[in-house]
Amino acid sequence: MQTKPIHIISFENPFPPDFGGVIDVFFKVKALHEIGFTIYLHCFYQDRNVVSDELKAITERVFLYKKNRNPFFLFSKFPFPVVCRFRDELTRNIATIDAPILFEGLHTTMILQKTNLANKKFLRLHNIESNFYAGMSKNETNYFKKIAYHFASKKFIEYQKTIPNFDHTFSLSCFENDIVKSMTDSVSYIPVFHGNSIKNIDGFGKYALYHGDLRLADNKKVAKFLIKIFNKISDYQLIIASSNGKKLVEKKSKNQSNVTFFELQNEAQLDNLFLNAHINVMLSFQKSGTKLKVINALFKSRFCLINHNMVDDEQVLNLCELANSKEEFISKINQLKLKSFQESERRNLVLESVLSDIDNAKKIEKIIGYEI
Repeated sequence: MQTKPIHIISFENPFPPDFGGVIDVFFKVKALHEIGFTIYLHCFYQDRNVVSDELKAITERVFLYKKNRNPFFLFSKFPFPVVCRFRDELTRNIATIDAPILFEGLHTTMILQKTNLANKKFLRLHNIESNFYAGMSKNETNYFKKIAYHFASKKFIEYQKTIPNFDHTFSLSCFENDIVKSMTDSVSYIPVFHGNSIKNIDGFGKYALYHGDLRLADNKKVAKFLIKIFNKISDYQLIIASSNGKKLVEKKSKNQSNVTFFELQNEAQLDNLFLNAHINVMLSFQKSGTKLKVINALFKSRFCLINHNMVDDEQVLNLCELANSKEEFISKINQLKLKSFQESERRNLVLESVLSDIDNAKKIEKIIGYEI
């Protein structure tokens, strides 16, 4: 019988867990369920309005609230991603069950501007949002989005001052943990929840792989950067995998036979690409802690070649190959394409000690106060 009731307020319906933030939410809910939590999950959504059997199996109840994307909210003193996530029903539903609340990101905290809740309040910080939206604005080519992201960033600078009001904050990266620590001592670094299991994949793969959502400005910029790099490594294959962005990749690589776009339809396809990849090339042009795509590649594939913006946990960083300039990426790829991967045993020891979903759920359990 499940005990330890908890409200979890998610910025999005976390099933299917098919992009970074909701992956952390879904597998955190799953791990907390496995260690005995009774979970009341509250989800804001735009299009994902189905409560899946997978979510029903690990929660006591799921509540859905459609985001209120009133354009006048752009003129609010609060950031638009925050103010659009409030419904009166959320307040009423929270009041029916006496339990602590875990807020998944500052995006979900507008209720605290509307209602004085007596519940214990915990924050899962997914980003330093002012930095994240500043980076989005810098990389965005659509003028309207660039301006919107700019103002969201400015508003989050002020809104982030609410972080010390929570009973405790769980940061997603060491970078974020250090920033929050300058505001409050009530913060702990809890790595990303991911749902992966240990695999042993040694030897040689067949190609280099980059995967990501090519609707995002940073990922578009990365894809263009990698296409230019592989123009200098014409004897090695790069696969760019995404559920979108085919036209962009094909246009930028039209004279390069060694660059291929793979249109992802499901997770099994991505897993197969991981299995056969030799080098996972991953980078970001904005610093925002640890990227989940690195974690997935470490569990499911061979070499991971990244820049410093992808990971800031030293133990995880030491499992990767590093490059920061175009010249360094070219040099590292030319080295690794000739090298057999023989690091599974060493890698698995680190992954089991640092990135165990169950162990990290137990850390949350202890801080919330439910540990027996």
